[in-house]
Parts: sequence; structure tokens; C-alpha cells
Amino acid sequence: MYVCLCKGVTDKTIRNAVHDEGISSMRELRQQYGVASQCGCCKSCAKEVLSEAVKERNQRFLEETLLPTTVCYT
Repeated sequence: MYVCLCKGVTDKTIRNAVHDEGISSMRELRQQYGVASQCGCCKSCAKEVLSEAVKERNQRFLEETLLPTTVCYT
């Protein structure tokens, strides 16, 4: 679905930006993709999609452990 019609940015673009590029704020999203920089009608929707994507990314980081969870003492 298109979130920002002025700049042609979709919800998938925002999610990919969060997961792949590490974007985590509206300021970064605006600087990188121009979201909410013209008419501003998309601001609330963009914030919602961004927030959901950041939560998903943070949850994924919590689930991925960097250290082994089992220890072998042999």
C-alpha cells in the first residue's frame, strides 16, 4: 500500500528501510525517502508503519541470541 503518494513510498519500502538500513525515526525516514516532506497527509500512517516495523526489528533482535545458550563443560 502507498503511504506517501507525493514521493511514491510504500509500507514495504518503510519496513525494508527499518530492517535493512536501520532507520528508526521519522526524521531519518524523511531525510532518506522524503516521507511527509510535502503535503504531510501521510505523516500519521508513516509513523504507524515505522513504529510497527521498529517493534518487529527489536523483537527479532531479542529472539536472536549472540551467545550460545548451552554450555558444555567437558
